[in-house]
Amino acid sequence: MPIPVDTLIEARWIIPVEPANQVLEDHSLVIHMGRIHDILPTAEARERYSPAIRHRLHQHALMPGLVNLHTHAPMSLLRGYADDLSLMQWLKGHIWPAETRHVDEEFVRDGARLACAEMLKGGITCFNDMYFFPESVAETALACGMRAAIGIIVVDFPTAYAQDTDDYLHKGLSLRDRLNDESLLSFTLAPHSPYTLNNAGFETVIALAEQLDLPIHLHLHETEEEIVHSLVTYQQRPLARLHELGLTGPRLIAVHGVHLNLDEQTLLAEYGCHIAHCPASNLKLASGIAPIASLSALGVNIGLGTDGAASNNKLDLFDAMRMAALLAKGLSGDASVLPAFTVLQMATLNGARALGLSEEIGSLLPGKQADVIAVDMSSLNTLPCYDPIASLVYCAGREAVSHVWVQGKLLLEHGQFTQLDEAALRRSIHIWQNKIHPHFLS
Repeated sequence: MPIPVDTLIEARWIIPVEPANQVLEDHSLVIHMGRIHDILPTAEARERYSPAIRHRLHQHALMPGLVNLHTHAPMSLLRGYADDLSLMQWLKGHIWPAETRHVDEEFVRDGARLACAEMLKGGITCFNDMYFFPESVAETALACGMRAAIGIIVVDFPTAYAQDTDDYLHKGLSLRDRLNDESLLSFTLAPHSPYTLNNAGFETVIALAEQLDLPIHLHLHETEEEIVHSLVTYQQRPLARLHELGLTGPRLIAVHGVHLNLDEQTLLAEYGCHIAHCPASNLKLASGIAPIASLSALGVNIGLGTDGAASNNKLDLFDAMRMAALLAKGLSGDASVLPAFTVLQMATLNGARALGLSEEIGSLLPGKQADVIAVDMSSLNTLPCYDPIASLVYCAGREAVSHVWVQGKLLLEHGQFTQLDEAALRRSIHIWQNKIHPHFLS
């Protein structure tokens, strides 16, 4: 008697990420009660299981949902607002003033909804966020059915969200207390950067991270200017200062890591730190090219992030995979570095590891959460397909994502949202564009 299950997905290929480099041909993935129940040859699956829903995707590759290890989701409303500028020109001259004028709970909610929609269409099922009014980001992610790591942001200056370090932490930790039982949410402590938080603030963050067992998510060594500022202010490079304070360790998710010398790279490896590599924003802001091949060779766990849409300008991890691989090869002069599977793992399992979620997501294994995407491999730009993993990294684009499941729930079907109202979203974005546009012209 066939076993009743919720969903059975028949696919041309399944790329589980664990074990490494494995490609399962003509296999099916079985989902039951929100988790992966089984992966087996399709002929056997048809005999063994009786699904309530069956998807026949015989030109598709199934893979884990992508994990966006660094973003500022609400900043999607500032996409294209200030282009072609260096980081500090961009921040001080345009972004921070615009945020002062516009950022509130409504801005954050609508910007996060736009980001969630864009990410889901591109196969991103989990994102690690850092922004003000994180409650609005959390509630929006839940409403969209996405998995999110919510950053408890901390800076040492007042904003519309909070007044000082204690206020940021109090509000963020209260949010965590309220939503900690939500299975789609996790939390990080998110001190923005070494140049926006003093030593006392970092000491408090470190103590809380140890007490609550939370990751610490911050920008680090993004620009040369950041390093000069630290040398002038603290007589130390930023990583040396944070290491002396006790920040380095397996909880640290260092975003960017563009300007790391070999000693600093070795330090990150020795202490089990993680890097969130954001190649597109690093290039667009002319921050530089992170030494990813060297970090990878040292054994540092590297995940991929998009950064915010204001600095990228798109939340596209397929683009980031290809870009990361090509940059590493070009910078190192070695075509063998960062092969396709390594980059695919960076966009999935490595990001999950950095967030402490690798037991639940990041690969397709029975028992794990059913965060799964289907990529249509029948387009001309992916044909012929000799190696599905290489084709996913070097050929496929996010437009090829046809189906997305999070926790077994189908959120995108044949490229269309199943529960998100795209027309209403477009209307809200047009309203925000009209609000922000006069300042853009001034």
